[in-house]
Order: sequence, then structure tokens, then C-alpha cells
Amino acid sequence: MTSFRIIVSMLAASALAAAEAGYFKRLSAAEQTLNEAMTMSDGAIPGDLLNRAECVVIVPGMKKGAFIFGGKYGRGFLSCRKTSGVGWTGPGAVRLEGFNFGLQAGGQETDVLLLIMNERGMNRLLTSRFTVGADASAAAGPVGRTLSAQTDAFMSAEILTYSRARGAFAGVSLEGATLRQDLEVNRRMYGKSYSNRDIVSKNLDPPDAAQPLIALLNKYSGRKGK
Repeated sequence: MTSFRIIVSMLAASALAAAEAGYFKRLSAAEQTLNEAMTMSDGAIPGDLLNRAECVVIVPGMKKGAFIFGGKYGRGFLSCRKTSGVGWTGPGAVRLEGFNFGLQAGGQETDVLLLIMNERGMNRLLTSRFTVGADASAAAGPVGRTLSAQTDAFMSAEILTYSRARGAFAGVSLEGATLRQDLEVNRRMYGKSYSNRDIVSKNLDPPDAAQPLIALLNKYSGRKGK
């Protein structure tokens, strides 16, 4: 019996280590995704848009498999402005899930980035779950070094969506996708199953593994634009 308990403990410890390694890796991938999104020579996200955003969601390596019915799923993180308007909060974990119908075949991984552009969109984001395009209006965001097209679509949308495909498809549509908070990953990061709203509203100190991501957000948009 003692040997059995030791084996079970070892397996549990191994599973925990693997889970922690998983979110460490995602945090690093999220940092890389953000850096590339802001520095690509011909397809960067405009810095003034990030300056205006209330929150950002980064889902690195979102997977999509399709044959007639397409599905997409991914895990990532959100961060929002601190209440002072300067700096960014520690990350909250999210799951992005959704399905769409279409004559598709193949599969891909896509880096996804969402800019939440106003307080209403932020309040939607910080619920336990919401549907992109239904619970919050969304539009494909513009790219380029500066924001040259001040269109109504960009200025009125609660969410601007970006993606970078690697594989068979050029991009993804997030209409109908569902964003859920991931309390289990939050527990691993903060030692307690905080909701994403708690993480943001209480300005919880980010875990050490998240410091490079928060530093990068501060580098590109440490102060809210007007």
C-alpha cells in the first residue's frame, strides 16, 4: 500500500509539473506573439490602437481542425489596464473555443490577438464566458505602423481581432467563438482560483513567469492614449 501511495504521489507530482510547464510555455509564446505583432515590418498592429485598448487577449498557437465542420480551440491570457490607466495587470487565463460550418479540409495553428477597445467590451471580457460577435461587437483590425483608416467600424467595435496563420489556411474568423476564463490555470499562477475579474480589479501581482509579458505590454503601451 505504501508503494502504491508513493507511485500515485509521483504521478500526481509529474502531472502538476507538466501542467505548470504548459502555462509557462504559453506565457512565453504569448510574449513572442505580442512582440512579433508589434514589430512586423509590413503587418504590425498600430501602436496607437494598442494605446487605446482597455485589454488585450493573446492566444498563441490556437488550433483549428476542419472537415465540413470546422472547430477551433486555444488557451491564452488576458491583461487589462490598471485602474490608474498606466501599466497592465497580471494575466488572467482564458480558453477560446468555437465552431463554424464550411467546406473545409485540413488543419492549422493560428496566433490570435484581440484588442478590447472600451469599458463595455472589458466588462464583457471579464465575465465567466462570452461569445465574440454576439455578446460583444467585433471587427477585423487594421494593420500598419500607424492607424490611417479611422473608420466607424474600427472606432465603434468593442473588439478588434487579429490572427497569423501557420498552415493550410490564411486566417480565421472569430465570429461565434466563445471566450471562457480558465480558473485552473489561474490557481496555478496565483495559488488560488481567482476569477479574471478579481485578477484585474484587485491588481494582483503577476507571477514571475508573466513578468516578461507584462514588461513587453508596458514597453509598447505603458500609458493609455487619448
